[in-house]
Amino acid sequence: MSSDQVLRVGIVGLEFGAEFIPIYQQHANAEMYAICQRTEAKLNEVGDRYGIEVRYTDYDAMLADPNIDVIHINTPLQLHADQVVAALEAGKHVGCTIPMATSVEDCKRIVDAQRRTGLTYMMMETTLYTREFLFVQDLYRTGRLGKLQFLRASHHQDMSGWPSYWDGMPPMYNATHAIAPTLGLAGHQAEYVQALGSGSVFESMKSRYGSPYAIESTHIHFLDSDVGAEVTRHLWAVAREYRESFDAYGALRSFEWSQTEGGSHLVYLGEQVHTVEVPDFASRLPAEIQSFTRAGVYGGGADDETHRSFVQGGGHGGSHPHLAHSLLMAVLGETTAFPDAVQAANITCAGILSHASALAGGDRMDLPEWTLSDRAPHVIELDDDVQPAWIGETSVV
Repeated sequence: MSSDQVLRVGIVGLEFGAEFIPIYQQHANAEMYAICQRTEAKLNEVGDRYGIEVRYTDYDAMLADPNIDVIHINTPLQLHADQVVAALEAGKHVGCTIPMATSVEDCKRIVDAQRRTGLTYMMMETTLYTREFLFVQDLYRTGRLGKLQFLRASHHQDMSGWPSYWDGMPPMYNATHAIAPTLGLAGHQAEYVQALGSGSVFESMKSRYGSPYAIESTHIHFLDSDVGAEVTRHLWAVAREYRESFDAYGALRSFEWSQTEGGSHLVYLGEQVHTVEVPDFASRLPAEIQSFTRAGVYGGGADDETHRSFVQGGGHGGSHPHLAHSLLMAVLGETTAFPDAVQAANITCAGILSHASALAGGDRMDLPEWTLSDRAPHVIELDDDVQPAWIGETSVV
């Protein structure tokens, strides 16, 4: 790492957000400087536990602190747009948990604010930094998948017991965990979506968001590509174990996610099927934060609670230290934010417009031009003159 600059980080939202505090405290390029939480008792509990002296119950007061370089937002999703725009306009770099926003208009507000300020914005999408995603990305970029042919992803989750603002929420409003891997694997962009709504949620939930569907399933057409994806999402009234997954089908190899928690992922080598243990990728991180890919950091002891998103998400695939490190490196100019504002808008709006398509009976919904960049996807072509690479191989990976 070439930079020895230290960035002062402020975290707002200390439920899931507290997971990141020890990571920043151990990172050589970060000072875990300030925390913000509306509930003072919670603020002081976390501040005392981790020895953080600068504490705010008011977000605007936190933004006015000239010592803070980076704001990491982990608040409820309906607050994201206003808080991100305010942070950028206050001169802070921003990392924000998913989704980017809950409307196309709010996504554009963030894209415009990022362009206007020139500061870093990164959507902290866990699925793009899980060990499974990094494993499949390696298979693809080294040519071992061969030409990419199709992608499928799903996010099955029962939101019972979560805050009441989730009640009746359209499944695709918060579908970035499923959509992001399909777009991120080879750098594709969603050009348009067409979706189907199916089933029904509890009667008491239908009026809040005007969404009747238990499940929404969408097809995503990629810009400048012959490849597409299918994504399915549900939140309520469906009997299914939690599953946050993606499958990648290539001409030479394919990867399929385990059907159940604790099951085996599969890699197909031609028609041969092999179980595979996905390796950890801690070695890609600075030594001082490598241990965080295998353990949660929210709890400080046996009696501490762990945030439900971490438990249900199976530890988010070891992604948290990768996210924190990538944000810091993007701010320092060592790399580019992934996903940046335009990429995050493309991912998030693909979900929001999928819900609109479902309500319209499956009509095509085009992604706005401002969610598209001029970058080209990473493409591996299918060469008729080359025999399949798996012939004569003994190793599945």
